[in-house]
Amino acid sequence: MLLKLIVIALLLFIIFNLFRAGLVMVRQPQPGVKMSRYLGRRVLFSALVLVLIFIAQALGLIEPNPRPY
Repeated sequence: MLLKLIVIALLLFIIFNLFRAGLVMVRQPQPGVKMSRYLGRRVLFSALVLVLIFIAQALGLIEPNPRPY
């Protein structure tokens, strides 16, 4: 259950950073605020979610769906 909450929180943070980057892109350029910072965070946390899911599957905390055939 804790693993699911962590993954959901990370996914929400990814979406939050995506919207922040969009706002920076639409607004007038301001010194010190870079869109790449928010997009970089989004990519970092996306990779973290994938690694977390792979580790949880390797440790047996989650199980993949059975084969459909």
